[in-house]
Amino acid sequence: MNSRADQYWGFWPLLPLYPFGQRRTLRRELVPGQVWSFEQLQGVFFVAVPIRMTAVKLKAGLLLYAPVAATAECIGLVRELEAEHGPVLSIVHPTSSGLEHKVGVPAMARAFPQAEVWVTPGQWSFPLPLPLSWLGFPSRRTRVLFEDGLPHEDELTWVQLGPVPLGPGPFCEATVLHQASGSLLCTDGLIAVSERWPELLDLDPKPMLYHGRNDGLEPMDDCPERRLRGWKRLVLFATCLKPRAVEQVWRSYPFRWQPGWEADFDAISRGAQLRVAPILEDLVFPRHRQQMTQWMRHCAELPVQRLVPAHFDAPIACSPAQFDALAEAWEQQDEPQAEQLDRSFLRAFNRQIERLGLVPKA
Repeated sequence: MNSRADQYWGFWPLLPLYPFGQRRTLRRELVPGQVWSFEQLQGVFFVAVPIRMTAVKLKAGLLLYAPVAATAECIGLVRELEAEHGPVLSIVHPTSSGLEHKVGVPAMARAFPQAEVWVTPGQWSFPLPLPLSWLGFPSRRTRVLFEDGLPHEDELTWVQLGPVPLGPGPFCEATVLHQASGSLLCTDGLIAVSERWPELLDLDPKPMLYHGRNDGLEPMDDCPERRLRGWKRLVLFATCLKPRAVEQVWRSYPFRWQPGWEADFDAISRGAQLRVAPILEDLVFPRHRQQMTQWMRHCAELPVQRLVPAHFDAPIACSPAQFDALAEAWEQQDEPQAEQLDRSFLRAFNRQIERLGLVPKA
């Protein structure tokens, strides 16, 4: 077992999220000998869910997609793969707008100084527009996907989602199919959520136990029922920000849940089906919905066997036919009534930032 020193992340003040300076990494083999995930917890106020970096095996080495915090433990786990499968050849920062994905890239690039660094078009910073080199990206080996070429095109198929103008900068995501395994890697665009909480939370169940309580005086003792209750509530917070069933009571206990909240989880989960993340649908894709449709249709033309997103469940078994069905449902904009209520906060927030001129109107 690695020590707490190996799990220390010194750059946590740049994005001060739970668990702050201690970032335990869990490596899982998703496709034997071909695809691995590196997962760490991340969140606010114990609303912590895993964030995932994915490694894929290439003919001459490895590619890292969506870096996480480059702790000594995480780097050591990658080195173990290097010893068997060859060096890290490429590091991909696959989104233009996700700070939680950007913050780990410079340290990961320094850990693997021979690797090329690839980023999506339209990179931006806030509140000041700074060049990537000022943010720690190595200027001599940083390339822009689709503009400067594409890495390992004989083994990977790249698909661009976006750009979608947001105000401060665009949303753009680079998804990639690992041809050998049929694994499509994405960042934030699609998710699937099941009742089975992530294995990483078994190593640190405190967020589930905290939110699994019904009363502030209730102890955080561990049991499967409390874990499941806490996990479902974490999902509602993480996907909707302010679920309709939660009451804020800042006295003896910060959150109190109204009856029926379990049905809200079922509506968001949709039986663990693949879906567009609610935050993206309500805050990014009220504008330019057709771009999401086009991306789904493009993915439906690829020999996809599974999806590996950067959040929630992975791997998710899927097929081209499922992408076509997802595109149809997206165009029809069908959603359960319970989900509409849960997403009312997101939609009100979107209307507010439209009124303020921070994003273009839908």
